[in-house]
Amino acid sequence: MKETLKPGICYEHKFIVPVSKTIPALYPEAAEFVVMPEVSATGFLVGFLEWACIKAINPHIDWPHEQTVGTHIDVSHEAATPPGLEVTATVKLIAVEGRKLVFAVEAHDGVDLISKGRHERFIINRERFIAKLGEKKS
Repeated sequence: MKETLKPGICYEHKFIVPVSKTIPALYPEAAEFVVMPEVSATGFLVGFLEWACIKAINPHIDWPHEQTVGTHIDVSHEAATPPGLEVTATVKLIAVEGRKLVFAVEAHDGVDLISKGRHERFIINRERFIAKLGEKKS
């Protein structure tokens, strides 16, 4: 971690929702998802919010030696977003507790607030993390 990793870091990330990030694409193996409307899937929304948090703090850690993994998410999904709309995630680092990072997150699709909440990430040493995964597979 660098000395610049402190609460108050803000980041805005934009993404145009493609058809490949809609509910039918979430689990194409699941017939139940395939027949659902083509709107942004909550699962992909969560990933988008995580992506914004990663981009916010990567300049403040020893990337790629240090990385972060999501450990908790508590967000709403308040409005449907069809493909073609641009979504904007706004994230703010609100707490640094050792290697635990806490973010306030929000997303908007240009028409509606689509999500708001809180997300936690944990700073890992990539090599040690991969080694532990290897042990788990054994």
